Amino acid sequence: MTQNRREHPNPFKMTETPIFCQEEEMTQSLTLYQVDAFTSRVFGGNPAAVVPLEAWLPDDLMQSIAAENNLSETAYFVANSGGYDLRWFTPAAEVDLCGHATLATAYVIATYLEPGKRDMRFETRSGTLRVGRDGDLFTLDFPPLESQVYDDLDGLEAALGVRPQAAWSGMDVMVLLPNEASVRDLAPDMVRLAEIDTRGVIVTAPGATCDFVSRFFAPRHNIPEDPVTGSAHCALTPFWAKRLGKTKMEARQISARGGELSVEDRGARVFIAGR
Repeated sequence: MTQNRREHPNPFKMTETPIFCQEEEMTQSLTLYQVDAFTSRVFGGNPAAVVPLEAWLPDDLMQSIAAENNLSETAYFVANSGGYDLRWFTPAAEVDLCGHATLATAYVIATYLEPGKRDMRFETRSGTLRVGRDGDLFTLDFPPLESQVYDDLDGLEAALGVRPQAAWSGMDVMVLLPNEASVRDLAPDMVRLAEIDTRGVIVTAPGATCDFVSRFFAPRHNIPEDPVTGSAHCALTPFWAKRLGKTKMEARQISARGGELSVEDRGARVFIAGR
């Protein structure tokens, strides 16, 4: 059974998906929500699948469901005594940190499962993450990600087709270009990009009508381009805060779908807000 709903601020789709476990001769039905995160318009932002569970499924089954969904992330969560345990899977692997699927999970909880809930706590591979809701706006309380200088600019140039001004490496490789147009016009070689030993490649520049823009490529995880990447802003926020001399900024991820984020550098934490 599939129900399609069109609701402001997010398009929302809920399906009850039968999962067949032949070796156990049983069928289990799961509820799946699909939510577009970091956008206030239909068909914008980054779609994430959210699957509430009473107990964890086998890892290989959760990975298979994520591959079947073929979205950049499928989030699974289980209630605990203080909040929820939360895990994220790309179509290819489980990951340590994901922003847009965390926002989507908080939206599902606060809108459909526990209507009116304003504060949520998630236990994850990256520690405790909190999400607060204020009307349509959800604010993620995430850790900052540190980066070190990355020297292989030749390899990045071969993969991206342009020469970076500079690059840094942490969870992802972050590449600086001169302006928004140079980021928007990129057409990377995904085969060469996948040869870089990193989760993904962030490309960023000053924004024309916002503080900074970015795009995110993760072909090693079967995600050629991620529409909006909350976790990338854990590295982007402290980087641009230092470069621009300000702690509160407006950011855009200028993929084809596009997304808008309000970010704040609080030193020990990064706040990332979106709809």
